[in-house]
Amino acid sequence: MKRPRLRSIFLVLIGGLVLFYLTGVYLVATDTREAPAFDGPPAGHETIAIFGATGTAGDGILEAALADPGVRQIHVVTRRPSPRIEAGVAAGKVVMTQHLDYLDYSTVINQLADVEAVFWALGTSSLGVDEETYGKIHVDFPAQFVRHWLEVTERPRVSFHYISSSDISENSDTMWVREKIRAEKTIEGLTEGTAITAVFYRPDYIGPTEAEAHLGQQILYGVFAPVGVAIKARQIGQAMLEISARRDATSHGTRLPTSAIKQFSDAWENRRDQD
Repeated sequence: MKRPRLRSIFLVLIGGLVLFYLTGVYLVATDTREAPAFDGPPAGHETIAIFGATGTAGDGILEAALADPGVRQIHVVTRRPSPRIEAGVAAGKVVMTQHLDYLDYSTVINQLADVEAVFWALGTSSLGVDEETYGKIHVDFPAQFVRHWLEVTERPRVSFHYISSSDISENSDTMWVREKIRAEKTIEGLTEGTAITAVFYRPDYIGPTEAEAHLGQQILYGVFAPVGVAIKARQIGQAMLEISARRDATSHGTRLPTSAIKQFSDAWENRRDQD
C-alpha cells in the first residue's frame, strides 16, 4: 500500500475520533438534566465510616465528608494514616482505627454499631493481581464486614455504599469485571430484606483530589471530563453523602453510572449553597 493512501486512511481515522470526541463534548455541554430535588431537610448522617480512605477514591470521599457540616463523626478504618486523616483527627471530626485483617472485624465492629452509613472504597488495581487475591479484596473483605455489621447495628435503617466500576457486564471474560459483578451480587444478597440499603457506584475515570493528583492524572481527567466519562473523587463522596442523608433517594441495589453520581453531587452542592 502506497504511503499517500496510508496517510489518507490515518487522517480519516483521526478525523473520525475528533468528530466523535467533539460530539461527546457537545452532548455533555447541552445536557439539561437537573440535580434531583428533595423536599424537607435531610434525614441526617451524623456518624459515618470510611474504608479505604488512603486510596484515590477514598481520599476524595473523606475530603467531602470533612466539608459536610451534617457529618459530626467519621470513623476511618485503615492500615495506615494519611495527611488528610491526620488533619481530620486533629480537628476532632475523625476517629482513626488502624486495622490489618479485613476478614476479621471483631476488634473494631462494636465501635461502628451506631454508624448510619458506610462508604467502602477499599480496593486494588487488577494489574499484576491474580483472581483469587482480587476477589478476596473486592468481594470477601466487604462481604465479611457486612455480615459483622448486621450483627451489631443498632439502627433500623443504614446504608452501605460500594465503589464498583463502569460498563461491567455479567458476560465479560475479564477477571476484574467478573469479580466486581460478584461483589455487587454478594453484597446485595447479604443485605436484602435487612436494615442495610446497598448502593453501588459505577464511575468511569476517577480524578484524584488536588492533594493526591499528579500531572498524568490531571491530563487524563482534562481529556475525559468534557465527554462525561470522568468524575472527581470528591464528587463521589458528595453523592454518597447526599444519598445517605436522603434515605429514600435510591432503592436497595441501585447502580449509579457517572452521570447519576454527578447529579447527586450537584444536589449536595445545591443544598450546601442554600444553607
